[in-house]
Amino acid sequence: MRLATFNLLHGRSLTDGLVDPARLTAAVATLDADILALQEVDRDQSRSGNLDLTAIAAQALGAPEHRFAAAVVGTPGEAFRPLTHDDDGHGEPCYGVGLISRHPVVSWRVTRLHPAPVRSPVYVPGPGGGLILLRDEPRVVLAAVLDTPHGRLTVAATHLSFVAGWNVRQLRQVIRALRALPAPRILLGDLNLPAWATRAVSGWHLLARRPTYPAAQPRVQLDHILADRHGLDQLPTVTDVHTPRSTISDHRPLVVDLG
Repeated sequence: MRLATFNLLHGRSLTDGLVDPARLTAAVATLDADILALQEVDRDQSRSGNLDLTAIAAQALGAPEHRFAAAVVGTPGEAFRPLTHDDDGHGEPCYGVGLISRHPVVSWRVTRLHPAPVRSPVYVPGPGGGLILLRDEPRVVLAAVLDTPHGRLTVAATHLSFVAGWNVRQLRQVIRALRALPAPRILLGDLNLPAWATRAVSGWHLLARRPTYPAAQPRVQLDHILADRHGLDQLPTVTDVHTPRSTISDHRPLVVDLG
């Protein structure tokens, strides 16, 4: 069973700044993941051709189960408002996370996380980027209970705040929320935290230790796949970890093989 997490940067290439659905399809297909968590995902955004990026990624993997969970309505870094219900913002541009599975989904659950109350400096890559003060966005956790060849399993995708300290608080909230779902439990996502902090705050076991950011020459691991120690013995062992180069995004995907 192959797990992967990938911060898409809404499918944009740092080489030419374009979002090309064929390029996105090829990048995701190369991962060949059975379970894929996506962050910085657009739906109906003009900057990404008004595409449903989660649906494109699911089709690339031949995965019958997929869902997009919006965190905001609007465009991050510009004008946006919180999304409070799954049907809020229907027909408007949305931004959030996606979760894709080749295994049947028994149930879905969405948990919403409040944004930090302060602006924080963030480096934005590409033309017109640089160090800017950004207002934090609401965040979302998308969890699914799956039926897999290894038994029932809970997986979740999220993208935590870039604001130091607030992401720690959010990670604790995520762990509490997931504990209400069946073990074993796996969290995948861009946590905006290094490996040591992720392990210390969550108390969960990191399935991979590999730098993922920035994509050209990764120096720090912001993207993680971790498992709750309760039920960990029910999971197959890790047999391979890799962070392949991609034609899109400023992050490397993180891929873990189990069994």
